Amino acid sequence: MQQQGVLSGYKIIDLTSVVLGPFCTQMMGDLGAEVIKVETLAGDTMRHAGPHVTPGMGPIYLTINRNKRSLTLDLRKEEAKEVLRKLIKEADGFIHNIRAGGMRRLGFDYESVKAINPKILYLHAVGYGSEGPYAERQAYDDLVQCASGMASMLPLQDGSEAPRYFPGLVADKTTGLYAAYAMMAGFLHRERTGRGQFIEVPMLECMVNFTMAENLYGRTFVPPKGGTTYTRSINPQRKPYKTKDGYLGIMPYTDANWADFFTLGGMPDLMKDPKFNTYANRTENITELYNTIEEIALQKTSQEWMSVLGKANVPCMKVQSLDEVLEDPQLVETGFFEQREHPTEGTYVAVNNPVAFSDSPTHIYRDPPVIGQDNLEILAELGYSEKDIESIQNAGALGKE
Repeated sequence: MQQQGVLSGYKIIDLTSVVLGPFCTQMMGDLGAEVIKVETLAGDTMRHAGPHVTPGMGPIYLTINRNKRSLTLDLRKEEAKEVLRKLIKEADGFIHNIRAGGMRRLGFDYESVKAINPKILYLHAVGYGSEGPYAERQAYDDLVQCASGMASMLPLQDGSEAPRYFPGLVADKTTGLYAAYAMMAGFLHRERTGRGQFIEVPMLECMVNFTMAENLYGRTFVPPKGGTTYTRSINPQRKPYKTKDGYLGIMPYTDANWADFFTLGGMPDLMKDPKFNTYANRTENITELYNTIEEIALQKTSQEWMSVLGKANVPCMKVQSLDEVLEDPQLVETGFFEQREHPTEGTYVAVNNPVAFSDSPTHIYRDPPVIGQDNLEILAELGYSEKDIESIQNAGALGKE
């Protein structure tokens, strides 16, 4: 199907695996770029995680690898290297998360790739910035949560003794977003200057940038005017509140919101209390304020609160399980979750791209490929004859089954 997205006409060679890189390149594909996913015959690790219909087509792989074509190459073989060089010649972007030394040994470090295609955008997703002492260390989501300070934050709020991980691959996915914006900015730079460039996207630095946006806090100043962490966000009472039948997020924000909430809760005079009558005073007395919300919330059911607070335009939202999210009326009405028929896997659920473009919408034009699905098609597009392709296969350049 013809791509019509923002990145239509761009070709990206994707040597990434696991979550960070594939999450990034799926967004590139959603935006219309042609993405060629290059794997060994063993395949991306995430192909093998979780339940499956066909081996190598696990749920995480299916969720972050649509809008790509799959090419298997054993880059230890010279024939495979030559195929990749041909792809690089006509590509706009090249992205990988392989260690720099490994890429140098294979002959696909930035200088080598630049020599093939000077205008290419070369993005290296790394664990730690290459100029620092951690440069050669391995990095995974859990390790970056440790190093970035993120693993220490939940205990700050709930008072538990031991640090722990956020229950999700937050470092991988957040860094994937940084990589996506970096690649698009690189394309814009090339459009303006005609020059390609090398881009390094380090997980640790991305996550510290992300985490410190609000949590540098008092240490923003020199000398410090307080400690790190935004006091409101780590307050133990910042939580969904128990109602008569469930839990609700309640977030009055403006003075008018608070006045309405206190009135609906039968405590209208609280808005005259010097502890709560201004934003600054509410922030200073945040624990007492949260305790008051907790007391008021118990007066009604979640749906009753949703109704009366909604009419008063006081921000609130019911707490949902992940299973309930799949049936959320907002997401159902907008078609955010899409049931699709995969050529080999049958019916599956795709999570659509959340960004809406009026003139160049994102869409799914390719379901996630089985490994090596597009080998013959891609080689033919590169100008290889049937005899050439047979020779490449016989040499083991596509991997051996």
